[in-house]
Amino acid sequence: MPGEPPYLGQNCVSPFSRRELILRTLWHAVQVTLFRWSPRPCHGFRARLLRLFGANIIAPSQVVVFPTAKIFLPWKLTLAPRSMVGREVVIYNLAPVSLDYGANLSQRTHLCAGTHDYLRWSMPMVARPIVIGRNAWLGAEVFVGPGVTIGELAVIGARSVVIKDQPARMICAGQPCRPLKPRPEPQ
Repeated sequence: MPGEPPYLGQNCVSPFSRRELILRTLWHAVQVTLFRWSPRPCHGFRARLLRLFGANIIAPSQVVVFPTAKIFLPWKLTLAPRSMVGREVVIYNLAPVSLDYGANLSQRTHLCAGTHDYLRWSMPMVARPIVIGRNAWLGAEVFVGPGVTIGELAVIGARSVVIKDQPARMICAGQPCRPLKPRPEPQ
């Protein structure tokens, strides 16, 4: 409409290629059926489904992925051995998301690797990778924003909002999340 004032999302275009849109549709169909309906102990089966759709999982039998987890783009996911994706975890991985050896995502954790450039009317997507370090543990319902790295052996307290990198070997919590005290070496 001529003379119409600007609005958010004006002239917005999809950042996804036709191929990615088809893959997303196929993955969604698999995720809401085979993946979701698989029995709880079948973690290796779900890891193999993720790998079939391009996830980097070198040892599918050594990861734990619960059937209620939701992964947006498997081809942008890396799960190292002994990593765990808990119940009802959401991995909105518009950019690569990596869980290092032994990294643990507790129930209803949300990793969000994308946002929008609110300084432009078209609101283009901005995607930045998330890295969860070796043996890091994210408590229940933690939110991790785009571009965040969680250090090795860090503990992130339940319901924390993580919008900045968190250091290794620290117990961190809060909204926004911040380091509180050193984490002792596990016994």
